Amino acid sequence: MSLFSYQTIKNILFQLNPETAHSLTGLVLKTAPYAPLLFQIPKNHYFVNNQMLHQEFFGTTFKNPVGLGAGFDKNGEYIKAMPSLGFGFTEIGTVTPKPQVGNPRPRLFRLKEERSIQNAMGFNNRGAEYMLAQLNKVKDFDYPIGINIGKNKVTPEDKALNDYRILLEAFKDYGTYIVVNISSPNTPGLRDLQNEKFITDLFTMAKEITSKPILLKIAPDMTPDDAIALCKTAVDAGASGIIATNTTIDYSVTPNAKDFGGISGALVREKSFKLFQAIGKELYGKTLLISVGGIETAEDAYRRIKAGASLIQVFSMLIYNGPKMIKDINEGLVELLKVDGYKHISEAIGADYN
Repeated sequence: MSLFSYQTIKNILFQLNPETAHSLTGLVLKTAPYAPLLFQIPKNHYFVNNQMLHQEFFGTTFKNPVGLGAGFDKNGEYIKAMPSLGFGFTEIGTVTPKPQVGNPRPRLFRLKEERSIQNAMGFNNRGAEYMLAQLNKVKDFDYPIGINIGKNKVTPEDKALNDYRILLEAFKDYGTYIVVNISSPNTPGLRDLQNEKFITDLFTMAKEITSKPILLKIAPDMTPDDAIALCKTAVDAGASGIIATNTTIDYSVTPNAKDFGGISGALVREKSFKLFQAIGKELYGKTLLISVGGIETAEDAYRRIKAGASLIQVFSMLIYNGPKMIKDINEGLVELLKVDGYKHISEAIGADYN
């Protein structure tokens, strides 16, 4: 279970088209329900189960604060494999009401030198009905699951609320929490929904449909003032948390960027942190905050935690580092907590403001 073993696998996968590599990885992860003993071996190695990291949110125990961000498991097919990679929770989707193929290929690119990813996937997924079938297979799986929802590409902006209504009604009894995704840059007009009226209407509607916690995921390209105002509106309207941030369309971060799609990974680390920090100063203690964007080390994670994050998520950096990164982050967090004299992660959350 060494990093070298993952490096060998990565060297092979990086010879392939990124989507092909992802599909091959997915084929392996899909076998988890059929080979539980085989997947127990990596879980024993990578999964950090330390009481210092246990937290209760939404009536569920998160055994460690490192989760998989949305976009990796678009159809909910890898849920049972995620603990074997060390994750304390997973977020599936983005799922849309109807199946859709996404944007034309090529639409996924590695920015190897910058240890980043650029994607223009466009919510490719098999739709809500398929996702429900996958969730019904893991109904008794004791593991936190977030469901990330978005509108179909063909749905006009003035009909977007109905897409979210369909999805909220479909998943109202599933998962641990639901995430409203209006921050992907790859569905035309989606980010235009990041306005106070739509957010108020959406969360008012959501409260009428389900008692499940509903979170809002925002883009990193907003000004701090706009982001704070939008997040406050969401919380006032009933949002149970904020996830910051999605991918960036600031192509000035690298000369190697395409002129479409969103960038994630190391290139977005500081941009994501600065916006999260601004939000944390205003909303820490008022709602659950989850930070995502370029997190790679325990120090990265700890900085987000002290800035107000109760949980963090990773995706792109997993591709470059493998599951050992998840273990290293969690074990590193335990040591950082001890150095600062904390007995539990909850004492460090928002420490920058205490």
